[in-house]
Amino acid sequence: MFEPWGVLVILIICPLLGGLPLIAWITYALKRKQLSQLGTKNISVSAAFYHGGKFVGILAVLSEALKGVAAVLLSRVFFPDGSSWELIALIALVIGRYWIGRGAGTTNVVWGFVVHDPLVAIFVSFFAGISFTILQSRKVVKFGVLLLFPLFVTLLHLNDIPRMLAAVALAALMAWIYTRIPDDMNLPAQEAQTESQAMLEFLRGDRTMVSLDEELNAAIVGEKAATLSQIKRWGYSVPKGWVLAPIDDPQGLTEFLQPSELSPLVVRSSAIGEDSENASAAGQYETVLNVTSPEALQTAIAKVKASYNHPSAVQYRRDRGLNDTAMAVLIQQQVQSVYSGVAFSRDPITQQGDAIIIEALPGSPMQVVSGKVTPEQYRAFVVETENSYSIQLEGEGRVPQGLIKQVAYLAYRLEKRYHGTPQDIEWSYDGQTLWVLQSRPITTLLPMWTRKIAAEVIPGVIHPLTWSINRPLTCGVWGELFTLVLGDRALGLDFAETATLHYSRAYFNASLLGDIFLRMGLPPESLEFLTRGAKLSKPSLQSTWENLPGLGKLLKRELSLEKDFKQDYHKRFIPGLSQLAQEDIDNLEPAKLLARIDFILELLRHGTYYSILAPLSAALRQAIFRVKDSQIDNSVTPEVAALRSLSGIATDAKQVLQEFEPQQVFEQLKQTPEGEKILEEFNELLQDYGYLSEVGTDISVPTWRENPQMIKQMFVQLMQGNEPQAGAKDAINSIFAVKRKRSFVQRRVDIKGRVTEVYSRLLAELRWSFVALEKVWLKSDLLKKTGDIFFLNFDEVRRLIVDEDASLIEQLDELVEFRRSQFVQDSEIIQIPFLVYGNTPPHPLAPSPLYSDQILQGIGASHGQAEGRVKVLRNLQDIPEIDRDTILVVPYTDSGWAPLLLRAGGLIAEAGGRLSHGAIVAREYGIPAVMDVRGATWILQDGQRVRIDGSRGIVELSNDLRPE
Repeated sequence: MFEPWGVLVILIICPLLGGLPLIAWITYALKRKQLSQLGTKNISVSAAFYHGGKFVGILAVLSEALKGVAAVLLSRVFFPDGSSWELIALIALVIGRYWIGRGAGTTNVVWGFVVHDPLVAIFVSFFAGISFTILQSRKVVKFGVLLLFPLFVTLLHLNDIPRMLAAVALAALMAWIYTRIPDDMNLPAQEAQTESQAMLEFLRGDRTMVSLDEELNAAIVGEKAATLSQIKRWGYSVPKGWVLAPIDDPQGLTEFLQPSELSPLVVRSSAIGEDSENASAAGQYETVLNVTSPEALQTAIAKVKASYNHPSAVQYRRDRGLNDTAMAVLIQQQVQSVYSGVAFSRDPITQQGDAIIIEALPGSPMQVVSGKVTPEQYRAFVVETENSYSIQLEGEGRVPQGLIKQVAYLAYRLEKRYHGTPQDIEWSYDGQTLWVLQSRPITTLLPMWTRKIAAEVIPGVIHPLTWSINRPLTCGVWGELFTLVLGDRALGLDFAETATLHYSRAYFNASLLGDIFLRMGLPPESLEFLTRGAKLSKPSLQSTWENLPGLGKLLKRELSLEKDFKQDYHKRFIPGLSQLAQEDIDNLEPAKLLARIDFILELLRHGTYYSILAPLSAALRQAIFRVKDSQIDNSVTPEVAALRSLSGIATDAKQVLQEFEPQQVFEQLKQTPEGEKILEEFNELLQDYGYLSEVGTDISVPTWRENPQMIKQMFVQLMQGNEPQAGAKDAINSIFAVKRKRSFVQRRVDIKGRVTEVYSRLLAELRWSFVALEKVWLKSDLLKKTGDIFFLNFDEVRRLIVDEDASLIEQLDELVEFRRSQFVQDSEIIQIPFLVYGNTPPHPLAPSPLYSDQILQGIGASHGQAEGRVKVLRNLQDIPEIDRDTILVVPYTDSGWAPLLLRAGGLIAEAGGRLSHGAIVAREYGIPAVMDVRGATWILQDGQRVRIDGSRGIVELSNDLRPE
């Protein structure tokens, strides 16, 4: 009998039933504990016993047993008793239990099988009980059962091939899950709930020896052992080793290893929490070398374990707020070192630059880490291209240069393996092999802060008021989106730390984002892919499945984005902007201005959500449907629309003024009726787009309406110069033919443009409100200079209005002057590092430019090639003369920079990607552009000749330098 509806019900209902987190609910309801944040983070029966106690564990068993029984009974509604579909239902149940519920599904299968085939269940239980009594090994019994029950099914049901195959598939699935999921039984029994300890100790049995060849869990064996096992499995040379978990009896291992004079061992600590990103615990615990007998091994193990409770180690943990956990012990074959030392993949002293620091000496590595001997020091730089790499070395000594280069490349590769987290590596060389003895994060260089994405979101030097408003808005929305996907796995993440200021510039917390992406099962480069078009590796099927509920919620948001935005646009944003436009802010008192600001901020909270989700949605759809940049119409984007209008007005003006003086254009236009009409159109453009500014997200920067001089200059230059490049208009026209085919993507791009318009208008209204408030305070002598208000943060502004804070008023002048001085000092820093390590980075040093064959690499953002002379432009204070021989080199591009590109031959930017403002405008006008060229504004010099390739993302340098 075969029922299609039965198959559908089983394949849908059973995974959902398996994923139902009953154990988590029970444990939280009775013990207020989140299993997903404890121990191995499994949501399993053993976790319930371990963290919740016997009663919670029993309820967990009953809940999971009922699931298994329910799955079998469900299949019997559609299929005969004892059919293979009962086992398929259990398979579907286990899949949901693992990928959604984060458990192995053992209890589900055991009780489901009791109902499915009681005879086989009795036989298997009998053999399992005898085996455990004799062998006292859960691992052997666990995998033995997975061999036995398909065998018994085969023997008892020889004629039922589907049933036999289903039993084998179920056993194989369970075996695979057991190799993928950590076992709560391996956690220290003494840390379990008191009433569960005896049972857990019995069920644990005598553990088999654990070696570094296995995949180890840091929560059980410590970071040091777990990291070395990972590095060993990656293929690097790590001395053979074994691990004793905190409660393991060392007797069996010491009898097995039998150290001797010819085969000495080293006994090392691997405390839970040691060598982590939060604490290195360097030098806090014992290491015993040259262990040459079983007795010495026993003594060494005891000595290392005892060092966990040494007063200095206890104080170290207390000072850093670390919990007391337990000490695992790592035992390894001792390397007979010819040379050894340590390597830092980043300089821990200067905290910047790309130098790899290596300290080395002949002999044992303990000489270096002990600090009793001065090692030789080397600095190395690794330059890697697509097919090769080279190493530049600084320093000389007794250690062979070839070995130092080998160590440098090892450090470079391990840092890349750990997604850019700086590594402190202990190494040794025995004359043949370079061994990794230890690798841990350099805790003083954490967290890592990245400028890459932040430079696009809010570029330039940032005033305190701007940051106090932008940071909570941006971090709040990112936190909302990440929490939507992660669910309870977001616990413990502080999204307020997503961004910070260094050198008065915005940086994103790369360490936090990396942690978030790991929890989501996504590659670390995901955010850059979505916002900047970087390459993205595919997430694993397992991680996608685990995050399916959260990703489903995010997908629902994405699919409803257009509907939601249109609703908010008509019911919230348009009425709000109309209300703001009707107010005469120059006559409002401070209290009413504050109410106006709060109203704008409420609109911005909603607008920020769309300003983040709309670009992500557009980028994702463009990547999925493989729509080329040239096929996208960005005419809805405000700066593109403004440029088109400006270009059209300039063309008409040239018809009116055949000859003109550049400095007198506007006066000359006033002299004729046709010219007056041109000026009316120009003023209308300023009225329509006056909310734009040099930096759209920075409210301290004057808008075009306040400072129209730059637009006037560009208008004159357009009248003087040529039309946009030939082919650009054709490309624009061809866009509309493609638009119909790509409407699924184009609709998101259009929404992105509308969102940009709304968000920019709101920020402009916010700026004008603060400017009006500042005028009031300048008249009352509360502030001294124009622009002072932007050196306050928003909380201080509120305190001055609401509380009339006397202490703040008293120190206001000094506070503003101090921040102004710091702002000016930071503004003079030309070369800003893209990566910053630690929370208190030093003053940035000018890094040594490392490039080969006179080529700089970036991201190709607008196709085509161009050759010309460099013009470095770090701000928009003085706009230079630009022609088709000019290759503009800028730190970033925002809406204010867009008019400059109309007449340039090409664009090079230090920050940004294919979706940045400059890239969009460059594509619109057929100008080659290369973004994300690190250090471009200081490597390249005015007058230097370069050739750029916007397709390949490269800049070819020339030694031809003509001073200007």
